[in-house]
Amino acid sequence: MTQTPPPAYRQHPPARRRPIRTLAGLAATALAVSAYANHRAAMQAERDNPPRGRFLDLHGVRLHYLDRGDGPVLVLLHGNGSMIEDFVGSGLVAMAARTHRVIVFDRPGFGHSTRPRGRVWSAAAQADLLHAALRHLGVARATVLGHSWGCAVAVALARRDPGMVGALVLAAGYHYPTARPEVIGLSAPAVPVLGDALRYTISPPLARLIWPRLIRRIFAPAPVAPGFAGFPREMALRPSQLRASGAETAMMIPQAAAARHGYRELRMPVAIIAGADDRVVDSEAQSARLHREIAQSSYTVLPGVGHMIHQTAPEAVMAAIERAEGRVGTARPA
Repeated sequence: MTQTPPPAYRQHPPARRRPIRTLAGLAATALAVSAYANHRAAMQAERDNPPRGRFLDLHGVRLHYLDRGDGPVLVLLHGNGSMIEDFVGSGLVAMAARTHRVIVFDRPGFGHSTRPRGRVWSAAAQADLLHAALRHLGVARATVLGHSWGCAVAVALARRDPGMVGALVLAAGYHYPTARPEVIGLSAPAVPVLGDALRYTISPPLARLIWPRLIRRIFAPAPVAPGFAGFPREMALRPSQLRASGAETAMMIPQAAAARHGYRELRMPVAIIAGADDRVVDSEAQSARLHREIAQSSYTVLPGVGHMIHQTAPEAVMAAIERAEGRVGTARPA
């Protein structure tokens, strides 16, 4: 007959399981502490960097925007992971505001704009939101500049309402799908459940570690522009913005694949500008190719300039804006 072990024996797990449970407990505690620290850091970042502009509540989004100057309207759309401060620090806002009414948006999920869950914030969805915002602000016609991922939104807005978008300026854009293995890892914070855990615990400290290298890469081969020193890093490393950035990274290739067939439909003047030595986006495969496809486009390529062309060469970007508006001569051929 089988005897039942004494109660005292059943109450204690085998000794080999104790280290595993101890390690699991320590790991859970460390993640909880990290989540709390990252939450506090995000709140502090928002206190240290209050909104520069005003807000609109549209389509369930609290949309932050900056409105400066008078004259023809110029709309600026930042790239993935960025915000209004990028354009302000570059000097482009102040430069353009001498002759334009400049409207700069924090796109959904970036800066001080919210990004409601339950909706895929594609370029087209963002274009719908910004179209409504511009109508609300009394804008009937504008020149629209996009940088990097913002180019996709600018193109989507132009296709949505060609009458509103009088001219396009596309700076360092990603327009055609290519193989980009890094997309897998950088998209992780946007994955449901797992991504939520990562962006509140591991992703922010890892991002802080790689931040200096990342910034050198997006500016290379040019040095980091002095105007970028005031960019609020901790705002970009908040869990909410990491999710938005991961989502846009995941959409980058399919977004380009879906948009590529509509470029020839654009009828407004298009000024394309890129850094010849961009290490993030291949300017020849992207910007030069787009120039060949859009008959009424001009193309400016700047040697020794990388992805952050508006920071490194704001005067050249301003010249591209004026060229798109027909205020200066055409660019040199690519």
